[in-house]
Amino acid sequence: MSTTVFTGGTIVVEARRDGRTVTSNAIAFEGDRVVAHGPEATALAERPGSQIVDLAGGTLIPGLGEGHAHPVLGGLESMGPQVRDAEDLDGIIAAVGAWRREHPEAEWIVGGSYDATFAPGGLFDARWLDAVTGDVPTILRAWDYHTAWVNSAALAAGGITADTPDPELGRIVRREDGTPLGTLQEAAANDFLAEVVPPFSLEDRVAAIESATQAYAEQGTTWVQDAWVDPRDVTTYLAAAAADRLRTRVNLAFRADPFTWREQVAEFARLRASIRELAHPRLSAETIKFFVDGVIENHTAALIDPYADRPDERGLPNWSAEELHAAALAFDASGFQLHLHAIGDRANRTALDALGAVEAQNPPRERSNVIAHVAMLAPGDAERFAELGVIANFEPYWAQCDPVMEALTIPHIGKEREGWQYLIGSVLHSGGTVSFGSDWPVTTKDWRPAMATAVTRHSHLEPTAEAWLPEERITPGAALAAYTTGTSRQALAPERGTLEIGMVADAAWLSADPLTVDPNAIPEVAVRGTWLAGERIH
Repeated sequence: MSTTVFTGGTIVVEARRDGRTVTSNAIAFEGDRVVAHGPEATALAERPGSQIVDLAGGTLIPGLGEGHAHPVLGGLESMGPQVRDAEDLDGIIAAVGAWRREHPEAEWIVGGSYDATFAPGGLFDARWLDAVTGDVPTILRAWDYHTAWVNSAALAAGGITADTPDPELGRIVRREDGTPLGTLQEAAANDFLAEVVPPFSLEDRVAAIESATQAYAEQGTTWVQDAWVDPRDVTTYLAAAAADRLRTRVNLAFRADPFTWREQVAEFARLRASIRELAHPRLSAETIKFFVDGVIENHTAALIDPYADRPDERGLPNWSAEELHAAALAFDASGFQLHLHAIGDRANRTALDALGAVEAQNPPRERSNVIAHVAMLAPGDAERFAELGVIANFEPYWAQCDPVMEALTIPHIGKEREGWQYLIGSVLHSGGTVSFGSDWPVTTKDWRPAMATAVTRHSHLEPTAEAWLPEERITPGAALAAYTTGTSRQALAPERGTLEIGMVADAAWLSADPLTVDPNAIPEVAVRGTWLAGERIH
């Protein structure tokens, strides 16, 4: 059994949510476990065949977790026009035009993620794309992945006309004359992608998973929650696992459909069984994903009171409270962990109520259920996470007053509710478990700028900026705990998340200590190596 000893730097054995840390000056891995610290670890370096890693003044931290992401979607983005890099509307159109010229054989143009602030109200016209795409059907996903922008040829391919009704739980944005504008929201966008756009090949999808998990490995991330999996994706993941093309661990969350969930309970249990039978150490499928609502930026997040700029609108909830309760109880009874997307204050309250019902009505067990994003909480709801034992999975990079917040979010909800957003500190200080994620490709998968934002509540690119909702800032230690012990609880993996003796040897070697550098410099910290269960994967 191989032994690896790390010396010459700081070892963060554990980061705790109260901000405290446990450190050492040496650590030893034997096989897939941590076996020694300090002098006992150093002594193991004398064993024949032991590998010595000189940290060169750097820091070894527990392997990081990614609590909410979409690795297949993120990996596939690289195959289409790179509209994310555009700085304005003209830049998006230019990128699409350039991609079409470079791929004249393409029968469809599929890309993401465009910046919705580049058009008033986030509403984009099909005719703007027509000029560079011609008769090639084109669909671009917005960075929120709840909205799509299509050209006229794509509308025709999908049979969408002025007479086409909105699908249930979706919107086809229209011009004043009733004709479709070219912007599709929620189910209108997702149904279009599922039913009209030709699917990527199996090899393309496996390659997307491989490239995504490799990128995660290179940044010190050893576990990823894929937060939106449909049955066809299972084939892709099984193929990737069988070919040993998973570079990190991935847990799959099957998407519960509000209309067919009763049939899905047995179907998802069968899919989970097939993955358990494979017994691949880097693939699991223990979770069910619910989209409780949409997003604030397109007025589909579910609010208790009306939107400030649309007094007759309270959002577009995907589930009634009664159906969500029934589905949550059924999937929990089947042994699944529950993972609920909730953005608006009404959605978060409904999600908490449903998980409270599960805790009260089903037999007791350790559930580690999750509400993801937790973007907006009405007064009194932050404390309920601790009361119910629910994990609050925040995407901390969003906890800043960026152009999206200024141009769309705050105008939609109103200044009086601005301070209800991303209450990371409030949930944490009330005793709740916080885990961190990115929602990549919605925003960067890189944990370093996100961690900096959690600590400063502003962009690291503007180090002198005022903190947004400064009372919600947390310490670097608490932020690292959200990426380590927080995500290990979410991953149903109590044997991971720290580097205590006996724990699984997941670790990341950093060039500097993210707990002691200027928080604005955390994004500059380099990742020099990553170990997963004692194996170096980067």
